[in-house]
Amino acid sequence: QVQLVESGGGLVQPGGSLRLSCEASGLNFRFYTMNWYRQAPGVERELVASITSSGNTTYADSVKGRFTISRFNARNLVYLQMNSLNSGDTALYYCNVRDFSTNYWGQGTQVTVTS
Repeated sequence: QVQLVESGGGLVQPGGSLRLSCEASGLNFRFYTMNWYRQAPGVERELVASITSSGNTTYADSVKGRFTISRFNARNLVYLQMNSLNSGDTALYYCNVRDFSTNYWGQGTQVTVTS
């Protein structure tokens, strides 16, 4: 059974940084594209960043140049380094992986940017 566990969220001031982590189990991690999504209240869940099995990355326009996704296959971990945070980044952040037609999600980790 696929499980995703996120950590690293918290309260941060504008301009600050956080690093989110997601530990995956129940799948052959290195073969999968891993994704980070976020959802703010009243807003649709949006794809923030993706990293393929070969390490290719893509980002939402809103986070390009500020966020970096990376992975550590030996420990089934995917990270999201978030810099220059602003209030628009406040959301619940989810780790995601798709296996054929099934989407798997973690429980989410809250990021709140406030002064």
